[in-house]
Amino acid sequence: MQKFTLKQDSRIPAKFAAYPATVRTQLKTLRQLVLDVARADPKIQVLEETLKWGEPSYLTKKGSTLRMDWKARQPEQYALYFKCTSKLIPTIREVYGDLFTYDNKRAIVFDLTEQLPRKELADCIAMALQYHAVKHLPLLGR
Repeated sequence: MQKFTLKQDSRIPAKFAAYPATVRTQLKTLRQLVLDVARADPKIQVLEETLKWGEPSYLTKKGSTLRMDWKARQPEQYALYFKCTSKLIPTIREVYGDLFTYDNKRAIVFDLTEQLPRKELADCIAMALQYHAVKHLPLLGR
């Protein structure tokens, strides 16, 4: 069995606690999916959970940073952010089409009331967590 380590920034619990309750529930669900995907990938031994730009962020040795957040100016939505200069969102659009709502090349946006398409979203997270190992492959290996 692989050894998996989560390196958590001590500010993360307070960040999640500061979100409104309905938002916190959704973001914790999204966070758990990121952790589950990382744990299930034998190539990922360490996942770093930290704050970047004040947002919960997830990094791996061969991955591209994932961030998640909710903004008060769009209170009914939250998002999973990808590096906008990567091929991630264009590839996700090509693979999953209009299954997701996108914010240009930088994010997948979710309505607070919608059910997450877990299987497909897990695949998107996996692409990001292994991005530098798969970026040379057509459709990032999908």
